[in-house]
Amino acid sequence: MANSAEETVSPTRPEDEKLGIGANLAYGLQHVLTMYGGIVAVPLILGQAAGLGSGDIGLLITASLFAGGLATILQTIGLPFFGSQLPLVQGVSFSGVATMIAISGNGGLQSVLGAVIAASLIGLLITPIFSRITRFFPPLVTGIVITTIGLTLMPVAARWAMGGNSSAPDFGSPANIQLAAVTLVIVLLLSKLGSAAISRLSILLALIIGTVIAYFAGMADFSQVTEGPFFALPLVFHFGYPTFEVAAIASMFIVIMVTLVETSADILAVGEIIETKVDSRRLGDGLRADMLSSLLAPIFGSFTQSAFAQNVGLVAVTGVKSRYVVATGGLFLVTLGLLPVMGRIVAAVPSSVLGGAGIVLFGTVAASGIRTLSKVDYANNMNLVIVATSIGFGMIPIASPTFYEHFPAWVETIFHSGISSAALMAISLNMIFNHMTAGNSDQQSVFVAGTERTLRYQDIARLHDGDYFLNGKLYDANGTEVPVLAAEAH
Repeated sequence: MANSAEETVSPTRPEDEKLGIGANLAYGLQHVLTMYGGIVAVPLILGQAAGLGSGDIGLLITASLFAGGLATILQTIGLPFFGSQLPLVQGVSFSGVATMIAISGNGGLQSVLGAVIAASLIGLLITPIFSRITRFFPPLVTGIVITTIGLTLMPVAARWAMGGNSSAPDFGSPANIQLAAVTLVIVLLLSKLGSAAISRLSILLALIIGTVIAYFAGMADFSQVTEGPFFALPLVFHFGYPTFEVAAIASMFIVIMVTLVETSADILAVGEIIETKVDSRRLGDGLRADMLSSLLAPIFGSFTQSAFAQNVGLVAVTGVKSRYVVATGGLFLVTLGLLPVMGRIVAAVPSSVLGGAGIVLFGTVAASGIRTLSKVDYANNMNLVIVATSIGFGMIPIASPTFYEHFPAWVETIFHSGISSAALMAISLNMIFNHMTAGNSDQQSVFVAGTERTLRYQDIARLHDGDYFLNGKLYDANGTEVPVLAAEAH
């Protein structure tokens, strides 16, 4: 049977551009710096909730870096039937944090690992269903999802800008916010320079310059870089062999369903951003890579894997579309998983510096979504209502994180993510109004009426055959100007 990954390769695809080793290293490192804080947050939160010591939490973080690197390489380079071959950085998914904390409280970390393995296997088996839904992701839906991804990430940038740790005494201090502002200004100044190379590396250079400024201001701590081992291999089942509990697997399967929806949206979103074709086969290859990575990650002590939305924003803001750049970032992650000292160096980048760059990154994602939504036809249909409802629905858990806390656990698991909330609402409303057309009114909704240019019938009735407008003046068929009275003259 032909290699599905090879069948999709075309020399004209923008993602297949080869920029050279130097550019791959620089841009790949930029991707790692952008998502490093996010990829270590999940094992840090889960390790603390599970009562692990600092040493074991460090192993969780190392395992997540290693697994994320392997998953990124699989997604970008691809194997037969696995990998979308798109510039997507993979890492531990945030969507399952609450569920995994609940599972660990009942069955320990072994139960979490077992639930991830079993649920990911089920997810791998059902990917053919998800790979055939591309027709339900027109620009209307992808635009909503991309916009929501950017909007839902803005609180992350704000927390980073304030210092990252809400329990720290300097959280939200003027010094932290000023450091974020300086980093933001550096990004903008570097982006304005005439050099294309510097402009594309503006995020990475701003992170480096911002960290140097923070160091001399006494706001960057590198004291822990030399603590701990320099090199360490990932340990197989270090936390014990997984246990399989039905309730835990069922809860985790809901997370997997959400992950499949979010990954589908990310794959289609990055395809839209880099302007490349994503068909059902390619989407299926990407989903299978996601599920295979999630299935294997617990062996090393990591969890469900999915694409990182902030790196989708980095692709949009830099314009670097090459998947080989992201694959190089995957190699960096694998290296960080083997060299904890490198991870400690990257971890020393102050959160405020990340926050200043994050404002540009995440805002660019939202702007890309708005650009996609500008291509949508809003004439005599319900598309404007679909956009309004879906984005509004997606903002609920962002505006009020506790909105669903009194609902059943499966409801909170699905809808606590603004991205999955908006995606599910957009898909559903698009199907109801644009695919199931039976019962649709031929009149616009009251919410849509008035959003487009309208003329009163009595105004049209006063026109004669042959009347025309030229340079803002009305003329009759003979070329004689017809006076137009001011509004107050009526």
